[in-house]
Amino acid sequence: MAELTIAPVATHGFFVDGRWMEDGDLVEIRAPFDGSVIGRVVQARREHAAAAIAAAVKAFGTTRRLPAFERQRVLRRVAQSMAERREEFSRTLAQEAGKPIKLARTEVDRATFAFNVAAEEATRIYGEYLPLDWQEFTAGRWGIVKRFPLGPVAGITPFNFPLNLVAHKVAPAIAAGCSMVLKPAPQTPLCSLLLAECVQQAGWPDGGLNVLPLSNEDAGLLVTDERIKLISFTGSVPVGWDIKRRAGKKKVVLELGGNAGAIVHSDADLNYAAERCVAGGFAYAGQTCISVQRILVEQSVYGKFTDLLVEGVKKLKTGDPMQESTDLGPLIRESDAIRVTNWAEEAVRSGARLLCGGGRRGSVVDPMVLTGTRPEMKVNCQEIFGPVVTVEPYQNFDEALRRINNSNYGLQAGLFTRDVKLLFQAYDELEVGALIAGDVPSFRIDQMPYGGVKDSGLGREGLRYAIEEMTEPKLLVMNLR
Repeated sequence: MAELTIAPVATHGFFVDGRWMEDGDLVEIRAPFDGSVIGRVVQARREHAAAAIAAAVKAFGTTRRLPAFERQRVLRRVAQSMAERREEFSRTLAQEAGKPIKLARTEVDRATFAFNVAAEEATRIYGEYLPLDWQEFTAGRWGIVKRFPLGPVAGITPFNFPLNLVAHKVAPAIAAGCSMVLKPAPQTPLCSLLLAECVQQAGWPDGGLNVLPLSNEDAGLLVTDERIKLISFTGSVPVGWDIKRRAGKKKVVLELGGNAGAIVHSDADLNYAAERCVAGGFAYAGQTCISVQRILVEQSVYGKFTDLLVEGVKKLKTGDPMQESTDLGPLIRESDAIRVTNWAEEAVRSGARLLCGGGRRGSVVDPMVLTGTRPEMKVNCQEIFGPVVTVEPYQNFDEALRRINNSNYGLQAGLFTRDVKLLFQAYDELEVGALIAGDVPSFRIDQMPYGGVKDSGLGREGLRYAIEEMTEPKLLVMNLR
């Protein structure tokens, strides 16, 4: 009988100044679902971070001068390479992030789309003409404003979208002509390293992109080194605002999470609203910044909507993310699964009712719907980042708006109503970066401006908007007298 051979687990170096390096510390990457080793990466150290910054500074002398058509060509090549390697990216993403394979493919497609959009935006970085002859002594003068790349930028990305959120930093940097040092999340570095291969093969200059798994301590150099001109960070609230505090004179863009609310008014299509709230609350086990967490339903339709919601949630299938039928895979760590179930149990002990779900098997948590909660409960006032939603009735629309605003977060909100007056009232009063009318707050298409207010962050992502963050307007005044 032939002996079964098992393919060895691959080891991935890090990428600095156009070279793959392996002189750091070896770290195992484990699948959240079953803990199996799916890869090994070489974690860089502080001296490698310093070398990456130096490489980015040097490369910026080249990238800042590349014409738009060359930057566009690189971005299109990256997109093409990602499309050709779609299944490789998808399987890697599903394994390292625990994201169901069908959602992993969607993420790869979105990241590919982001590079294609960035390719278009690379040729649309416009300025303006300014007439300056508004006073007698300024006769004969006029000006132009042009946007110039800021300089080397740093990107720090989270585990939950280990390809698309990386694309939202790398693609606009290339489009703007900025060099970059990227620190991927320690749980999910593999997709970033695959992307670095695509960028290298596309012909982006050496040092233009550097990708290094780093400890948080060693990554501090990216925050404090004055040669880095912008930090684009996506992650937790405490870390984000601490980065801003330590960043000195550099620009900071922060996307820090949310506690997203959806309002369902009595005139809404309840079947559609419930269907969308199931998708928006439980995709990737709720581990998204704009996942539906709080649902407020007008009292007259609360019972019917809640029945539809629970019915939809009960149909979701949990389990192995590599199975095509899986809707919810594991949380990224078992400790997160324990925290999520503890918060739900704490709410129930304080008077809330669990309408469905609540079981846990390792890192996999059955999707939960809670009602009878109070605003001060953790399931309502903190970001749960897990498969839990609360659903509560409201008496009047003004009350619903106040309750959505009763949060330290302000990323996105959703509103289901056919009443345009209510829609514009919500648009005017809700303290969020975006209101999604007729859908859940989880909606995002990658070219739209994305970001929040309050604890949810600072600045905007979305390709054109990120390019604006990564460029600086400069005025040229012409005196033709």
